[in-house]
Amino acid sequence: MVKYAIAKQLAGKKIITTDGEELGRVIDLYFDERSGRLEQVIVEPNPDSSLAERAKHEGAGYVTIPYSAVLDVKDVMVVDRRALAGTEQSHVFNA
Repeated sequence: MVKYAIAKQLAGKKIITTDGEELGRVIDLYFDERSGRLEQVIVEPNPDSSLAERAKHEGAGYVTIPYSAVLDVKDVMVVDRRALAGTEQSHVFNA
């Protein structure tokens, strides 16, 4: 029930980086089934973002980013650009 409440609150939130780039919007979340911890944020990339370029290059529609890169969530979700740079934890996939 808690997972559903968290997902409902975060769904549709705009995601921006610490340097102001709008990456896209939250469309879903991935929780670890054993621990219940939020592990990944599934993102629909903004067409002009670096995530969209990566998704297009890899032939995918959505991108996941590690929740560990999230710094703050209020009106928008703020992610640490440095935590995303060079990480292999970001994945792209088709829905």
